Amino acid sequence: MKKSERMNQMLRFINQKQQFTLQDLMQEFQISKRTALRDIASLEELGAPIYVEYGRYGGYRLLQQMQLPPISFNTGELHALYFAMQALRSFSSLPFQVSFRNIHEKFMSALSDKQRQDIENIQHRVSFRHTEQIRDSAHLEFLLMAAVQNLVIQITYPDQRRSPDQRSSPADHTDPEQSDSSSRPSNSNIRTIQPITLYAKRGYWYCQAYDLNKQAYRVFRCDRITSAEVSDIEPLAHVIELQAQDTHSLWKPSEQATTFKCLIDEAGVELFQQEHYPSMQIMHVNEPGNELAQMLLVGSYETHELDFIVRYLAGFGKSIKIMEPETLKESLRLYYMNLLDHI
Repeated sequence: MKKSERMNQMLRFINQKQQFTLQDLMQEFQISKRTALRDIASLEELGAPIYVEYGRYGGYRLLQQMQLPPISFNTGELHALYFAMQALRSFSSLPFQVSFRNIHEKFMSALSDKQRQDIENIQHRVSFRHTEQIRDSAHLEFLLMAAVQNLVIQITYPDQRRSPDQRSSPADHTDPEQSDSSSRPSNSNIRTIQPITLYAKRGYWYCQAYDLNKQAYRVFRCDRITSAEVSDIEPLAHVIELQAQDTHSLWKPSEQATTFKCLIDEAGVELFQQEHYPSMQIMHVNEPGNELAQMLLVGSYETHELDFIVRYLAGFGKSIKIMEPETLKESLRLYYMNLLDHI
């Protein structure tokens, strides 16, 4: 990192911390003690009001907040930012009041002629292929606001008997085409939920939330939410503390769930890593007398998720072999026979 770039980052670092030590600078910027001392002297020359506190617990502190210079990006950072924005192109709905076209125009107008030319040249060499958003979701911004502000809201959602909401299990990610309710009439009901996080997958937006009526964690497909409004119910404390990385830990199989076990090979493990769900995992088991550990795909599914799990396992082809239960084996055989009837 160039010294000028490090100085810029260091200004922002100390302005945020207000109090810091040489060790803080050495750790943050991976520099020696000598370099850290020189950098502090350079910051003082730039006008940073740094005050030295002597003693065992001494260090440095800023006497007042500083007016920071505009953020500057090097060429590599500009390229990274631009192509990170490309991910927005496939979404017609975003949880912000913004469009890709507006961001793109503002970004490009801030660049120099050479930087614009560089990006246009790279565009012809780099391609980002995303699943296009299939349906618009009218309430994304509201759902994001509710998640950030820890609000309990009421939504109108298709009746579970017609179009089941999705749990954090295989049904969490049921094939949208198989559970599509837009092409047939369905009843709707009011659900009281506390949103936790939003995510996009395979062209759909999903809202992970706690359902206060069912007292369980649920995942709702956002394009199916036809109305949403704030309720006067107090948010649940244990849900407020949850973050995106915690939500899958909430999933628990019901007492009626069926466990399954399959042998899986290396190619199957790669497929599993590309797409898997909280209800399943890969295990390595050492059989007596066998030096090589067996790889197993193990998990569970609810009764209403049988069709999903059959389609999911069929995608592994010859990379898996179902060991149990027999009912799952038979269901997969019937699935293949049905496919043959359509050839």
